[in-house]
Amino acid sequence: MAEDIWGFDPAHYTVGTDLTGYQVEATDGSIGKVDEATYDVGSACVVVNCKPWLIGKHVLLPAGLITGIDQEHETIHVGRSKDQIKGAPEYRRTEDVMGGPDTAYRDVLATYYGRRPL
Repeated sequence: MAEDIWGFDPAHYTVGTDLTGYQVEATDGSIGKVDEATYDVGSACVVVNCKPWLIGKHVLLPAGLITGIDQEHETIHVGRSKDQIKGAPEYRRTEDVMGGPDTAYRDVLATYYGRRPL
């Protein structure tokens, strides 16, 4: 059964936790900090400011890519490498993150990232 990449795994996320400002770690190192997040069912995601790693670039990561959240150290771990994240379809700041990314963009990201990591 394929899992929804647009939802937080309850094993990793405590409802009500604001992830803004959390450091984001890929499987092979840091990629930046969370600028924005939406927690809506079916469109939950975080927007990561990738400075200085990718100067001026932001990426949108579906919540289902999160493999762990360390609240004490305010760190999110994602189940993708830096290269996988760097190669993702470009995030445009015009996307309405707080209402969730639009359907077409969600579909593109879902296809790129695939299902939730095991």
